[in-house]
Amino acid sequence: MCCGNNETEKRTELPDAVDMELIKDMYFFDPHVHMTSRTTDDYQAMADSGIIALIEPSFWLGQPRTHVGTFNDYYSSLLGWERFRSGQFGIKHYCTIGLNSREANNEALAEAVMALLPNFIYKEGVVGIGEIGFDDQTALEEKYYRLQLELAKEAALPVQVHTPHRDKKSGTQRSMDIALEHQLDPSMVIIDHNNEETVEEVLNRGFWAAFTIYPFTKMGNERMVEIVKRYGSERIMINSAADWGISDPLAVPKTAMLMKKRGIDAATIKAVTYSNAIAAFGQSGQIDPNDFINGMAINQSEKFENNSILRGGQQPRIDKSSIIIQ
Repeated sequence: MCCGNNETEKRTELPDAVDMELIKDMYFFDPHVHMTSRTTDDYQAMADSGIIALIEPSFWLGQPRTHVGTFNDYYSSLLGWERFRSGQFGIKHYCTIGLNSREANNEALAEAVMALLPNFIYKEGVVGIGEIGFDDQTALEEKYYRLQLELAKEAALPVQVHTPHRDKKSGTQRSMDIALEHQLDPSMVIIDHNNEETVEEVLNRGFWAAFTIYPFTKMGNERMVEIVKRYGSERIMINSAADWGISDPLAVPKTAMLMKKRGIDAATIKAVTYSNAIAAFGQSGQIDPNDFINGMAINQSEKFENNSILRGGQQPRIDKSSIIIQ
């Protein structure tokens, strides 16, 4: 009985509970989160957790789009409704525009999207071309990755590179090799979804290394703490990549909490959860921290295209659970 009580006591002492006091004076920038897939109460929870700015990369729907007009409407929503919805909670919204690797394998549609992209990449709030790169590492994925790298060069925009879930190490190496073939400066390229297998080469070659804290499939935040302890904060950033899958839009502040619990200093935490994202994507010329660092004016009575985020006065649900993301 005595031993059982001790085990219970040990479990309650584990760093597995959200403690907002740990981050009460911090603010965060999530440079990869698919808010189109999230509910409005996620915005509320993010704002309450200190997220003051984010980047929403172009993404796929889970099923193939079948017409170029759906891309036109989607890109327009990233620059319109999502920016409005985010601002209703005091979060500055940016986006990257691109043809996702999964959608590059329909060549006829991909050609039509390539013709569409120049209509969007020069618009206000677009901070890069992305997320682009490899998924199954097909010839068509490579073709449209290369074409979009050239588009990024022409527009002088950073590139946000999606690295594949399968055969990640070789896919990451290939992504960097091609970027260098196209004479992109590595400092303009953010290699995303890194892990322990890829980080060292990405940093050694001068690219930005982004890490996605995504439950079960990419990177847990306990592993992320160890990476930061080993490699420091230079050219490293973290994101949630929260989307329509099992994911957590509070991954960035939760990881900051865990880093603080594990003894990582405040300057390092700020670099990987805030300032490095601004340094990397700010090369677009589109990010001015003065737009969000002191808070944004919020008026939830405003409407966008005659639509409001409010539904009968219902308050957003806030779900704050475990600090640990496996």
